[in-house]
Amino acid sequence: MGGYTGDVSPGGPTQVRELEHLVIRKAAVSEMSNNTYLLTCRGTGEQLLIDAADDSPRLRELVAEGTGSLEHLVTTHQHWDHVRALPDLVEAFQPRTYAGADDADALPTRPEVRLAQGDTITVGRCRLDVLHLRGHTPGSVALAYADPAGHTHLFTGDSLFPGGVGNTKNPGQSFDDLIEDVTTRVFDEFDDETWVYPGHGGDTTLGAERPHLTEWRERGW
Repeated sequence: MGGYTGDVSPGGPTQVRELEHLVIRKAAVSEMSNNTYLLTCRGTGEQLLIDAADDSPRLRELVAEGTGSLEHLVTTHQHWDHVRALPDLVEAFQPRTYAGADDADALPTRPEVRLAQGDTITVGRCRLDVLHLRGHTPGSVALAYADPAGHTHLFTGDSLFPGGVGNTKNPGQSFDDLIEDVTTRVFDEFDDETWVYPGHGGDTTLGAERPHLTEWRERGW
C-alpha cells in the first residue's frame, strides 16, 4: 500500500494507492469535504472519476495527475454536494457519464448510462461491478473493483462510512432499505479485507465494520 492512508482534506495533496493493474487517487474538495476518486488503468491509461463534487480547477488538476484524459465519470448519487462540478467536467473532457437509474433525472447533467444492480463498467483492462444501494437516495450506487492481485476495493458514496450507513433522516430516505442493501449486497458478498472508500472522510474495511451491523440495526442509523 506504500504511503497511502486515505486521509485527505480540501486544498491538500492527493493520496495515491498503486495496485498491480489500477491506480487509485483520492482528493477532497469543498466545504463539505467531499471525496473524489480518480481510477487509472495501468495497462491503457484510461481513467474514471467518481463524483465530480465541486472545485472544477482542482478536479482538472486531479485528472492531469493521471494521464490527463477522462473517459468515464460516475456520480454515486444525486445530492447537491456530489454534483456541483459535473457539468464543467463533462464539458471539459466529454467522458461517458453514469449514475443510478433512479437518481439520473435529478442530476444537472443527465447520464448516458443509467446503472442498475449487477451492471459492470470497464475502464481499460479493469472491471468495476455496480451495486445499487437504496436508502440514502433511491438510486445510490457503489462500485467494486476486485483486484486480481489482492482484495476488493469498494467505493460507497454516502451509503457506507466508518461507523455506520449514510444519513436516512430526511424525507424520501429509508434506513430499512439502506441497512438491508448494505447487508445483503455488501457485507454478505465481500470479505473482511474489502477496503471501503466513502464519499466523505477516512477509509475503513468491512472487517472493521462488520461486528457493528447488529448495533446499527438496533439504533436505527
